Amino acid sequence: MNRRLPVAVLAVTLSATLLAACGSSGDTSTSGGGSASSAAPSGTAAGFPRSVKHAAGTAQIKSQPKRVVVLDSGELDDVTLLGITPVGAVSPHMKTEGGFPNYLKDRIKDTKDVGPMNEPNLELIASLKPDLILSSKVRHAKVYDQLNAIAPTVLAETTGFPWKENLALYAQALGKEDEAKKALADYEERAHKLGEAIKAKYNGKMPTASVVRFVAGPTRLYAKASYSGVVLKDVGLARPTSQDVDKNIIEVSAEQINQADADLVFVTTADDPSKTKESEVQQTPVWQGLNAVKDSKVFTVPDETWMSGIGVQAADAMLVDIAKAAGVDAPE
Repeated sequence: MNRRLPVAVLAVTLSATLLAACGSSGDTSTSGGGSASSAAPSGTAAGFPRSVKHAAGTAQIKSQPKRVVVLDSGELDDVTLLGITPVGAVSPHMKTEGGFPNYLKDRIKDTKDVGPMNEPNLELIASLKPDLILSSKVRHAKVYDQLNAIAPTVLAETTGFPWKENLALYAQALGKEDEAKKALADYEERAHKLGEAIKAKYNGKMPTASVVRFVAGPTRLYAKASYSGVVLKDVGLARPTSQDVDKNIIEVSAEQINQADADLVFVTTADDPSKTKESEVQQTPVWQGLNAVKDSKVFTVPDETWMSGIGVQAADAMLVDIAKAAGVDAPE
């Protein structure tokens, strides 16, 4: 069955109550104008109704959302961080075997899988009667109108690098601005403390850190304009020349893998290792010649936190991995 159903077909699946709740949102969310905030106090139920300007328009949210659907892994990290168990979510887009991230499993026991991410099941989403849907234009711009017919839908522009701004946007839609600001500030303080401990361990000079991801295709090095790049910057770790650039990724061949060398090398593998060049690359003389390999400073870390997590909770898990690699205690 084609999951990208026309709005008219989707409407049939909705209850009269849901249609009434979403009616005003469908009129205003498709425009680019409107106020970005409500005049009422933020952070509490009293702050609703409110208007939330986002990458695809302006969403009118009548009351504080309780039934939320999230259509990417960063949004899943964000809403559970803010104390909300989503009624529906998708699994990470490179996790072909399905299933939600393990690091969040205790927070999403009652969440329904509405994936796959590239083509979410609109009928299933509608049946969950959400009062808010969260995603990004880069993921779901093509089905925005259908989603917005189901419930007010708030889209960030993209994912990855702007993860802190995305958290602020979603928190505004949820009426959880204060909680989001505190969670982010607490994380940044932990990252700073970790950086200070590493700097002391390394006699006042921060080590360089490299991030390598094996995927189906060219191997990727993650630079400063990426989610992991932001977290490494928050800690204060230096980057090797190849990754000290304002880009998301740099694709390299097996012969170019020397660009991954650093004092600490963090390696992730997307999905099925047999579909990547991981084994091939790591058997080459170039890889074996890396100082990090010879010094046993290559660390395998979870792809679901370092790449797909894209939120405070995943970043906290990264801090633990970084602390272990650097030989210092993880921040409390």
